[in-house]
This record gives sequence, structure tokens and C-alpha cells, in this order.
Amino acid sequence: MPVNRTFLIILITYVAMQLSTFIAVPIALFISGMVSDSEPAVLLYQISGYWIFISFTIALIIILLVMNKNKGVMDLPGKKATPGMAALWSFIGIFLAFFSQAIAVGIESLIGIDPGSQNTADIISLLSYVPLAAVAVAVIGPILEEIVFRGVIFGWFYRKYNFFISGLISALIFAVIHFDFTHILIYAAMGYAFAFLYAYTKRIIVPIIAHMAINTFVVMTQFFFAEELERLIEMSETAFVLWRFVLGGIL
Repeated sequence: MPVNRTFLIILITYVAMQLSTFIAVPIALFISGMVSDSEPAVLLYQISGYWIFISFTIALIIILLVMNKNKGVMDLPGKKATPGMAALWSFIGIFLAFFSQAIAVGIESLIGIDPGSQNTADIISLLSYVPLAAVAVAVIGPILEEIVFRGVIFGWFYRKYNFFISGLISALIFAVIHFDFTHILIYAAMGYAFAFLYAYTKRIIVPIIAHMAINTFVVMTQFFFAEELERLIEMSETAFVLWRFVLGGIL
């Protein structure tokens, strides 16, 4: 089955958005370096943050305009879930995504992979310099990724193959594009969860909402509530040490 022309435009727009960072940021950094005394690392974060927001916004506008001219392009075969069921599954999908992520983290721990994503850490560091980029990470990014990886890639394969094959391909591509190969299982598991939500409800808005909720939660906990989270971790570690001491005295 040939690739839909609308799908091609969406994919090209998304790829151009990703590649633009490797072109625009070094140029802007070079220009800014000639007129600013700021530290290069700070400039890099600032320019990258603002460019991510700008490029994500432009890409989303283009993609939404293309989709508006080709309404129904994201429709999967079968009956769509009712608005009420779509809202319910959007809520359930948040927990489904968290559950799939937890399973993947557990598997990684069993095989000796340390928790914590460098990709996430880099994003949080960037947000500390450009808080506006949080909008791109928590809102615009999930919309783009669901349209591209579920609406286009998964949707195209799903029209030819079964859910398992289509979900696996789209989930692996989704994982690879994040360039965090140590934790590829986590991204793949979440990609599979989002694909299930899309295939089951036939509404792309469902995985979009779930994805936005996940990203917003990560941003809020690791950026806005970082100090509170660190205190909670320290308290839990202290409690664990005390509990081991008590058990040691009893046993």
C-alpha cells in the first residue's frame, strides 16, 4: 500500500523540525557569541530551548493545517469510540502508560540497567534555562509524536499488518528517535501502550492526552518539585535503613 501523500508531508515536516536544531542552534550560537559575553554552555541551553519551542510550534501548525485539509486521514478501520468512552480511556491510558513504564523499569533493573534517563536529565537541565520550553516538552511534543508515531507510522502499518507487528515497529522507532538506547525498553513499552489506546478507541486524541499527562507529570516532578522530590527520596532511604536496623535486631 503506497504511503499517503499527507503522511509524507507530516513525516517530512517532523524530520525537518528535528534536523533544524542541528543547523539553527550552531548558527545562532555563533552569532550570539559575537555579541554576548555569556558562557557558551548557557547560550547553548538558552538558544536550544527557545528554538525547540519555536520549531515545535511551527511544525505543529503546519501539520494541523495539512490534517485539516485532509480530514479523516488519521481514521483507523473500525468504529470509533464515543466521546464519553474516549474521555474514559484517556484517563485509563495515563495509568496504562505508567504501568507499562513500571514493568519496563523492573525488567531493566533485573538485567542490571541503572534507573534514570540521561535524555530526561538533559531536558530538565534545558528547562531550567528556558522554562518556556516546558510547553514544547509537555504539550506540543506529545501532540506531534502521537500524530507521527501512532497516527502516521503505526496507522500505516496497522492497515497492512496485525496490531502486534504494527505496534512493535512503531514502538521501536519511537524508542530509537529519543536517542536513549540504554532505556529503549521503557520508550518501546510506552509506545506500545499508546498504540493500544489508538487502535482500541480509533481516536488519536486518546494517546495524545495520555502522553501529555505523562510528560507533564515528569516535568512537574523533576523540574518544579525537584527539591520536594529529593527530600522524599532521602526520607524513604532513611526509613529503609532504620527498618533494616530494626529487622536486624529482631532476627
